[in-house]
Amino acid sequence: MTRYLALDAFRGATIALMILVNTPGSWSHVYAPLLHANWHGCTLTDLVFPFFLFSIGSAMFFSFTKNNFAATPTQFTQIIKRGFILFVIGVMLSVIPFNTPIESLRIMGVLQRIGIAYIVAASLVLLLNRRGVFIISAIILLAYWGLLLSMGDNSLTLEGNIIRQFDLATLGANHMYTMRGVSFDPEGLLSTIPTVVNMLLGFELTRYLTSIKDKKSSVIQLILIGGVAIGFGVLWSLFFPINKALWTSSYVIYTTGFACLLLAVFVWLIDVKGQKKLMSPLLVYGTNPLFVFVLSFFFVTAYLNIAVGKSSLYAWLYQQLLLFTDPTLASFLFAFSHVVLFWFISLILYQRKIFIKI
Repeated sequence: MTRYLALDAFRGATIALMILVNTPGSWSHVYAPLLHANWHGCTLTDLVFPFFLFSIGSAMFFSFTKNNFAATPTQFTQIIKRGFILFVIGVMLSVIPFNTPIESLRIMGVLQRIGIAYIVAASLVLLLNRRGVFIISAIILLAYWGLLLSMGDNSLTLEGNIIRQFDLATLGANHMYTMRGVSFDPEGLLSTIPTVVNMLLGFELTRYLTSIKDKKSSVIQLILIGGVAIGFGVLWSLFFPINKALWTSSYVIYTTGFACLLLAVFVWLIDVKGQKKLMSPLLVYGTNPLFVFVLSFFFVTAYLNIAVGKSSLYAWLYQQLLLFTDPTLASFLFAFSHVVLFWFISLILYQRKIFIKI
């Protein structure tokens, strides 16, 4: 099995970008690529979460390789335990600083979605062979397509989609995210189903990549696969629009294509050209991805709840940057400073060989 450092760099780049888009100084002043698409469409920011799921699927391959993909009761117990822990941490982060009434607690979220998708995807790769994984992935995406279009003319609208209707019936409006004044959860229960495929494709592409001994050939293969996936995603979007909030099937294929292209860049730079030193910051960032993500969320929440005068510490820090530059650049620099901050935290953990698994 061929080892690729590019996979670690890919994971690190994803975490860095996730922190960058999640911590602007002001949401009113953000460069367009660092915002989600208004509804249909895809921006740089819309690639982050699918990339994260892809990287989890990739890491899953190496984790299960150690146990020779043993589908044992112990293994499944560990899978369920990890998914449950991720879900609980996600819920706990949503209630910080612990003054949220239980009747208005948001149940779903990023980590909750990851936890559920991980349990399903990890179980499938242990129970199915490669062909089976691709077949079940195709079934999920096609069935999800049919399910979303089942609501008629309002199928793909914010108010009328079946994802919202299902979450309203199961979670209740008070336990959902509010988007533009409407109870709609972009990390809802039903829309978590296709995210499983993002993980499965990350797993299978890593399995395929590690079987290629010639790393130059792997770059070509990744570019070809990525190009075909993007093209297919765009073609499918003519009938089923690319939409992150709904996590449409075309969005799954489209974003996986871009994951392949970015991975190809890293394979070329690190594993073919040997530019490990150039990419070392990303390699460091990729060593404790889930822990750093949770820590960044905790930090930001703390900033928002520490009062400085009549505003929060978060707003006060942003206002200091406004003294030197325009609002949008100040907002970007605020976010970038957090990327640097959490990189140093990752570096300290890396140097001390501390790897925190969640």
